[in-house]
Amino acid sequence: MSAAVAIILPSVWAFAKTKTSLRRPRKKRRPVVVSPLAFYSKYTEGLLRRYVKLSMEAGRAPSLLGREMFRGHVTNYRVRSFDDVVIFVHDVDSCLKQLDPTQLQLITRIALQEYTQLEVSCMLDLPIRTLIRRYDRALEQLTRLFLDRGLLEPLVACQEAEIRL
Repeated sequence: MSAAVAIILPSVWAFAKTKTSLRRPRKKRRPVVVSPLAFYSKYTEGLLRRYVKLSMEAGRAPSLLGREMFRGHVTNYRVRSFDDVVIFVHDVDSCLKQLDPTQLQLITRIALQEYTQLEVSCMLDLPIRTLIRRYDRALEQLTRLFLDRGLLEPLVACQEAEIRL
């Protein structure tokens, strides 16, 4: 039995080599470029969840949501006064109004109404990769607006740690 295997294996290996040599060369993939603002995406989404919660507590439904239902999250964000809530809701609302209509629709569906990306891709009849790419761009644009307004604080990293003895 082992002699038969020794006779068959070299021909199988030779056949496999000729098959792989006939394959077309693989396409080179484009390198993935990560935005420096990609770090803030979770913070931006958290800020949007806080916006929905505080605007509902203030007695006004966010104008972006209309009459549709959505799930709520509990956050441990403390607001000092009603004035702070109004200012925060107004600032976020004005940042959202500066987005394109398509970006605003993606932010509304995914971040505010908490649909999954797959559900939104089916609703809008978009490929999932296109939707993810557009959503990331919309979040990046919104993050820039939040950083410019001071709603998010930029990350400051120090190169050298101070050593105290």
